[in-house]
Amino acid sequence: MRQQVLVLYLATSALDSEVVGWSRYDGTGSTKPTTGDDDEPPYGSGVAALEDGWRLFQASQLIPPQSGHEYDTSFLKHEFFFEKLHEVS
Repeated sequence: MRQQVLVLYLATSALDSEVVGWSRYDGTGSTKPTTGDDDEPPYGSGVAALEDGWRLFQASQLIPPQSGHEYDTSFLKHEFFFEKLHEVS
């Protein structure tokens, strides 16, 4: 079994919100390079990825901003990790 990993950054913490960033990693060896560099997101939302058979295995912890830092620019905080397992012959 080989693993494919999809990381989606969503607009909010809800899985049905819009995808604003993404990365793909293909451990099956069937694509080169192993990371995705598409101009368009592979899915419109996290729910769409689930509907296509991706399994959600991690979501980022929701941490409220410190008082006075509500509008600071930082990392994309609504990060979700998905996986698909593939048999490789």
